[in-house]
Amino acid sequence: MKTEKEKALEIAGILTDYKGVDTAVLDVSQLSSWTNYFVITTVNSSAHWKGLYRQVKDYAKENGLQIRVPNRKLPTGDDWNLIDMGSIVVHLMTDEARCFYDLEKLWHGGEKLL
Repeated sequence: MKTEKEKALEIAGILTDYKGVDTAVLDVSQLSSWTNYFVITTVNSSAHWKGLYRQVKDYAKENGLQIRVPNRKLPTGDDWNLIDMGSIVVHLMTDEARCFYDLEKLWHGGEKLL
């Protein structure tokens, strides 16, 4: 059985294989009570993030991860899309959003695994 860490790294590999840019994995388990890993990648268009979302969705289904859907309607946009799987949260961000929010700096206390 795969660990959460292995799953997070495999998701990062899938994102990279499908042209996600500068993919990073942060272990935030010591900093967060609601998740353990952030997987962050840069996308270049709405079609790109939708394709990556499908790949992550397929991986989640095959590996016993459940994508959590929020109870309330969230604003939709192409600049930052989040896939919440509980212990792993995937961030699909445009270059502009990634630079603006700078999650790696914000969560700098987490261990960078990739």
